[in-house]
Amino acid sequence: MDDRFYWLALNAIPGFGPVLIKALLDRFGHPKRIFEASRRELARVNGIGERLAGMIKETDIQGKAHRELKLIEKLNASIVTIKDPSYPNNLKQIYDSPPLLYVRGNLQPRDDFAVSIVGSRLASNYGRMITERIAGDLTRHGMTIVSGMARGIDSASHRGALSVGGRTIAVLGCGIDIVYPRENRHLFEEIVAHGAVISEFPMSTPPEGVNFPRRNRIISGLSLGVVIVQATSRSGSLITARLALEQNRDVFAVPGNIGMAGSQGTNRLIKQGAKLVESAEDILEEVLPRFRHQRSASEDRDLSLEEEEERVFCLLEDEPMHIDSIIVQTRMSASRVSTILLQLELRGLVQQLSGKRFVKK
Repeated sequence: MDDRFYWLALNAIPGFGPVLIKALLDRFGHPKRIFEASRRELARVNGIGERLAGMIKETDIQGKAHRELKLIEKLNASIVTIKDPSYPNNLKQIYDSPPLLYVRGNLQPRDDFAVSIVGSRLASNYGRMITERIAGDLTRHGMTIVSGMARGIDSASHRGALSVGGRTIAVLGCGIDIVYPRENRHLFEEIVAHGAVISEFPMSTPPEGVNFPRRNRIISGLSLGVVIVQATSRSGSLITARLALEQNRDVFAVPGNIGMAGSQGTNRLIKQGAKLVESAEDILEEVLPRFRHQRSASEDRDLSLEEEEERVFCLLEDEPMHIDSIIVQTRMSASRVSTILLQLELRGLVQQLSGKRFVKK
């Protein structure tokens, strides 16, 4: 039996959320062993009991898991489980990490260097403009932009990243086989080609309102910080900000016109301690130290390099080299070289000295 089948079957058990599934995985190690366990063994797991153990043993979920597997293959999609090396490190740190993610496109290690940008669906021209600018500038510094592909600010976030050739991740409140909203079909396809569209919800799950708070915890969980642009006092994006604080993420807000209802939520966040954002630099100066600390705390150092990264890395020696010399010798654009150097620095492979000079570590 395909290993994916057991994960899909586990995710299909009615009424079982991430916390209960995690308890089962901690006890049995693999979904296959969960389904092989006796009712008595299952009932002994903390939080399960006789009733939920009965649901695991009696619910017919094999047909649904097989149908999902066929649809995943038809869409050239994949699933990434919490046991997989490619599961996002940032997301793994939260209390209620999804046991599996449905993915169209691909997730990459560099997506750990990510910021989420969310806000109003009824965004003004100013809101969309400032969002695209900030997302594009962050992307030029090597960041991945995460959002929810909703109308307004979310869509502008993705477009800002894509406009400069960057990576972006869309987190859905429905199955990954559903484009929502429908007018974002072209954007959906672009994100799949240059990042990933992901969801924790089984295939063909409709975009119901109850799904979106759960979706929001993944948006904040994937990132180092969350930026709120244009939010009313009752905006759903404020839920994402609250979740970000609970997950120990940084919260940022772009200030708005004090006379506009669409600014009340963001301005209140600033009053409550969110960092005011005027440019991408305001975000970078907060999240860069956090990311470097996370990387330095890791025992493993990733030495695998893409072709362009290797070209830059091989030029560096113990003697400092100015960024202009690297640009000339690699024949790459200044923005591309800057992005690569930042990525290498964050991975602990190079060190930046004063005057934009770099050395190999």
